Amino acid sequence: MKILAAGDIHSDKELVEKLADKAEKENVDLVILAGDLGLAGAQMDGMIGPFVKRKKQVFVIPGNHESNACVSSLAELYGIRNIHGKYEIIGNVGFFGAGGANTGPFSTSESEIYSMLKKGFEGVKNIEKKVMITHVHPRNSLMENFSSLVRGSESVRGAIESLKPDLLICAHVHEAEGIEELIGKTKVINVSRSGKIIDI
Repeated sequence: MKILAAGDIHSDKELVEKLADKAEKENVDLVILAGDLGLAGAQMDGMIGPFVKRKKQVFVIPGNHESNACVSSLAELYGIRNIHGKYEIIGNVGFFGAGGANTGPFSTSESEIYSMLKKGFEGVKNIEKKVMITHVHPRNSLMENFSSLVRGSESVRGAIESLKPDLLICAHVHEAEGIEELIGKTKVINVSRSGKIIDI
């Protein structure tokens, strides 16, 4: 399975078109948008349509710049899947996620992030490969060192240690774009704005 994952788009319509073109050119099976489609809850128009127009399956979670209700409305409008606290299975790969972050206009508590991750995990725990999707990065991670303003999430770190997904896709720290690291046996990738092609 080939995935294009990105986050932190922040209402950049030109960037969305580039990412949608990349998804089409690379013939990806799935697009994952790891939050912050808009900016402070505004200007979400045009953030999903270009992917749907190219007939791409899309999973999305909210970031800390939009509410889960807003993302759920977009998901319903475009026929895509908001997996905040939910899960999806494609073949032998189970996807589960939680949006939000511990800061920002639409901050989410650590307890809610962990609760949503645990809830989604229940649906994929017996699936061969598990992909966790969050907006915020884990606490005490390499990518946390790229910003003195944005701290990592203790609940995401705890979910990695207890749920042991094969892969974590996150965003949030723009400066850490493209950074990959291992936490235990979990590969962690900060995809951020440019997007990342991931083969699973």
